[in-house]
Amino acid sequence: MKAIELRDKKVADLKKIILDLRKELFNLRFQASSAQLKQTARVRQVRRDIARIKTVIGEKFAAGTQN
Repeated sequence: MKAIELRDKKVADLKKIILDLRKELFNLRFQASSAQLKQTARVRQVRRDIARIKTVIGEKFAAGTQN
């Protein structure tokens, strides 16, 4: 997920995406703890996507455009 794509979306949409990613991260952690996780890099990717979205939301609030 690229930051350019995220900047075009509304804050409400970004928050929904964060919620979905957190659910996915939760499931990935369970798989990792039970040794069923096949794509170990996916955990890192999801964490970075969440951070990227939070950064874009912060930029939108700092600029005053919460659309």
